[in-house]
Amino acid sequence: CLSALTEHFHMQSESLIKPLMQTISHQHYRVRVDVIQATGAVIQFGNGKSVDDVLSHLAQRLFDEIPKVRHAVTTVIGEWLLHLRDRYSYFHKLIPLLLGSFSDEIPENMKLAWTYWEKIGLQWEKENEEDLKDKMDFSVSPSHYPKGETRPGLGCRELVSRNLSKILPGLCHDITDWVESTRIKASQLLYTLLLHAEDHITQHMELLLRTLYQACLDEESEVVKNSVKAAELIGMFVSPKVSLKLITSAFGQTPKASCVMVLAAVIRGSPKEILQPHVAQLGNTLSQAGVCQRSEEVFYMEQLLYCVQALIEVCQEDCKEISLQLMKVLVSIMAIPSSQDLKEKVEKTMSSLAEVQQLESFHCLYKQHVIQLMEWISVSCEGWTCYSPEVLQFEVITTHSGPVIGEALDDFILVLKTCLQPNKDPQMRLKLFTVLSQLLQKPSETINSQGLFPSYLETVIKDILAPNLQWHAGRTAAAIRATAVLCLWALIHCEMLSPKEILKVKDELMPQIIASMDEDSKITRLMACRIVDVFLKVCGRQFDADEFKNTYTEVLKRLDDASCDVRLAAAHTLANWFKCLKDSDVKSSMEGHVEFLYQELLIHLDDPDENLQKAVLEVLKEGSVLYPDLLVREIEGVVHKHQTPIYCNQLLHHIQSAKESA
Repeated sequence: CLSALTEHFHMQSESLIKPLMQTISHQHYRVRVDVIQATGAVIQFGNGKSVDDVLSHLAQRLFDEIPKVRHAVTTVIGEWLLHLRDRYSYFHKLIPLLLGSFSDEIPENMKLAWTYWEKIGLQWEKENEEDLKDKMDFSVSPSHYPKGETRPGLGCRELVSRNLSKILPGLCHDITDWVESTRIKASQLLYTLLLHAEDHITQHMELLLRTLYQACLDEESEVVKNSVKAAELIGMFVSPKVSLKLITSAFGQTPKASCVMVLAAVIRGSPKEILQPHVAQLGNTLSQAGVCQRSEEVFYMEQLLYCVQALIEVCQEDCKEISLQLMKVLVSIMAIPSSQDLKEKVEKTMSSLAEVQQLESFHCLYKQHVIQLMEWISVSCEGWTCYSPEVLQFEVITTHSGPVIGEALDDFILVLKTCLQPNKDPQMRLKLFTVLSQLLQKPSETINSQGLFPSYLETVIKDILAPNLQWHAGRTAAAIRATAVLCLWALIHCEMLSPKEILKVKDELMPQIIASMDEDSKITRLMACRIVDVFLKVCGRQFDADEFKNTYTEVLKRLDDASCDVRLAAAHTLANWFKCLKDSDVKSSMEGHVEFLYQELLIHLDDPDENLQKAVLEVLKEGSVLYPDLLVREIEGVVHKHQTPIYCNQLLHHIQSAKESA
């Protein structure tokens, strides 16, 4: 009817718009459908200028929960784009509404939108054939195109490209709207528009990147997902010379996680041969301290990891030229305090980097770069504190590289010697001592894998361990002494510190180790007892009278220790003390001290711990060789006081047997 009365209806159509828009949100969906259809007819056959009055209402109906309502909107917009007299004036307003239906959850609505859009594109091609002649005759399909996507026709692409400058500002505003559904719809539409615009995206890059940086931090995962897909299209269609320059210039300020996320997506979307000339620049940018050491935020580091993964995935063997830079980034990521899951992802990425270089494992990567990596972090070691990221990176390189660290001992020892001086930050020293202690647990698989560590022992003991065994007040200082003692014990236990080396360092270390037997830490006291025991075995026969005296007085105190393990270790040490004195030149001058020691040990034969009683009995048996008659007198003087005289009697029997044997 309206089509037949177009001339008369034109003057009256505007008066119908207001009541129709008041009814377009009616509670019954059939009414809403009829209103939308009526609106389409009123504007198509009436005054086209009313389009502006109805667009916002129709846009709202694209969010309607009833599929038939959305279907009606798509039909009306499609008809207008095909038949509206003034449609050229409204392309930039109508195209976003039609393309918005491409992401409709109902396949029928999606198909309807595509059908209309193809017709619109073909019609526009016909109407502008002269203008498009060159493009139609000489058009070349792109060599790379997103997987799973069908390239729209020339008319569709041109329509979007020519109207993009008018569409984008409003769309970029909507993608940061406070309403979640609006942001999702806008992010879906952005992807569709960029797919059509192809290389025409370039002129809108600054606005696009600003929008994507914001959208990638959205709390709604669907918005982030669509924004990342849009960023991948930038990699596909925009020259890296332009896109990478704009993105990396944002790194010159404070790089945000969203910038790194967009960069990762752009790399993923880029064809290998187009990205290849920019690989070195990317590696250098990512490995800058301001980028890879900017934050300990896990989310930021995850995005940085995705950047590295994207480079390896796209560039494959071309990554060999930036292998060192990528290793710096991966070491920095692994160094942050994070979940085991992230560390496993980093290790897997290292393995991928090794694989594209045809290396067997990530240990081969370390072997390839360990000297450079150690030089990289050691440059600034003079100024390290416990807050320096290099401390954690040092830990990663030394503990994660396995046997490879044994090939970089020059820098390794230099860092320890520089950073473990008593005037350096205590918390940092504690951290580094913990790393050293960990490596000394299995030296043949770590720092001594090449058999070179013994040549650095003198430096380790005199310049690193000895200064840190000196007493200083405070809990941290005590913890440092504890780890230093543990490191010394590890050197002895794994037999890297040979008897010859022990003789060299005995005079310097012995007083400090004896002092360590009075520490608050049980493990320190225990290790100190064991170290003194070893020192006695190796060089106790060369002790002078003062050294014998200082040693036994401190070890004897440990028989009253709160820890059973320490008391037993002390007893074992005293047994070796007697053995050394027996063959010593100063034996004759030590009779008074031996007598005192007999008296104290006899008291401990009544210790509540039966294991210690037996251990002390063995000590006295060892010591009875020195002055047996003196020991007999001491036993006879206290045997009647003992709760367990059986041990005294056993001792007397042992002395008697020894005399008879002699």
